[in-house]
Amino acid sequence: MKTMKLKTKTLLSLLFLGLLFTACTDNESTEPVSQEEDLTEMVQSTEMDQISASLEDVIIEIYEDQESTEAKGIMNSRTAFDTCVTVSLDMEQNFRQLTVDFAEGGCIIRGHLYEGQIVITYERDPQAQNIFLGYVLNNFYFDNKHVMGNNSILKELSNDQGNPQFTHTVDLTVVWPNGMQASREGQIVREWIEGFDTGVFTDNVFEFTGYWNASFVNGGSYSYEIILPLRREVTCYHIVSGSIDVERTFFGGVLDYGEGACDNLATFTFTDGTEIDIVLN
Repeated sequence: MKTMKLKTKTLLSLLFLGLLFTACTDNESTEPVSQEEDLTEMVQSTEMDQISASLEDVIIEIYEDQESTEAKGIMNSRTAFDTCVTVSLDMEQNFRQLTVDFAEGGCIIRGHLYEGQIVITYERDPQAQNIFLGYVLNNFYFDNKHVMGNNSILKELSNDQGNPQFTHTVDLTVVWPNGMQASREGQIVREWIEGFDTGVFTDNVFEFTGYWNASFVNGGSYSYEIILPLRREVTCYHIVSGSIDVERTFFGGVLDYGEGACDNLATFTFTDGTEIDIVLN
């Protein structure tokens, strides 16, 4: 089996996708796209992973903060984020609208620059098993990239395994500062498998399943499906286990993150059996 070492230089996101694509056009031609164009798609794909996951983190945390506040009988909104993040609450009976404004010039949250506004809406029902969170992005930028979309997250208080679960329906378009554009759509399920009942952030563990598609302005498109749940431990920077199936015209393979070690190692196995070892920076 042919094996190579590959070091990535792109920023890592929740899902390190798009790193290994031998790109071809999506029409009937078998002419490959240029190396420069191929690299651009790799970077765009990993950055969209990062945007989607980071949005989900912020929206869920703000919602959970609000629910915790109201459960204590406090009706004004609050957030654990930096003071440059302002959360405004509008309410009518059970309806809630949380308007999240990032200060002029933006706010740095966990190393990323957020600008613009996120509007979150839902019907509050502390006894409900399912809560539907809708959100709208208004003039929203993530690390200087314009992000557009109206999406939703379904919170399940307890899934079949007795764990909290969030299903994120994603339909986002991203425009880079240089005018490049890409879109993704799909559904990501985040199951909170450890730490949800302790109140201690550092023992939280999540598993992710789901599928999504990414399309690029040159006509190229990729499909992704998590075939073994991705395990994320908050004390580890990298995904520690799980596998993703990646498909594109004339290309396919499986990205694998190992069997649980907290390290920066992964592998990609092409459909012909060729395996690439990846060192994730």
